[in-house]
Amino acid sequence: MGQDLPVTSYALLGLLTFGDELTGYELKQRADNTLRFYWSSPAMSQVYSELARLAQHGLVEPFSDDEDGGRPTTRYRITGEGRTELRSWMEDGPAGFPVLKHPVALRLLIGHVGDAAGSARLLRDYLDDLERQRKDLDDVRESLRGRDAAGQVFRYPALVADWGLAYYDSEARIARDILGRLESDS
Repeated sequence: MGQDLPVTSYALLGLLTFGDELTGYELKQRADNTLRFYWSSPAMSQVYSELARLAQHGLVEPFSDDEDGGRPTTRYRITGEGRTELRSWMEDGPAGFPVLKHPVALRLLIGHVGDAAGSARLLRDYLDDLERQRKDLDDVRESLRGRDAAGQVFRYPALVADWGLAYYDSEARIARDILGRLESDS
């Protein structure tokens, strides 16, 4: 890999590979609608600072779009060098291991400070949150149907959505098991 870029830069480069040119705001919206299921979505200020870094390295190209006759907006497109760098990161970069920042597990770790009923309520709330997130991701997955065959651009996002759905199912099984064990203690 030739560039010294944070993973967020590669995530934004990847979001620019779906055949369209986006403003920083549109890129933030795409990040919010996709990355939130498995990666932290960058703040608006981070999107713009990463786009500036990527432009400085020649990995994205900013251009003015004033086709509507209104105020010009800056759009970004990935360059050939950006695609090469992204491909290099994909093929040669380390797989990486996820850093688990799980607020429910953290609170359960110190559950002895409160009471079992509070920990049980926390787990029930988490199960409700998982159900809502799973439904949101299931809607995303359904939106990809018919565009997710081998060789199609949305094949890989569909695979990630399937992974996410299985993850949420696994999390729910774990939380229900822990909840059952807490409730059997009472």
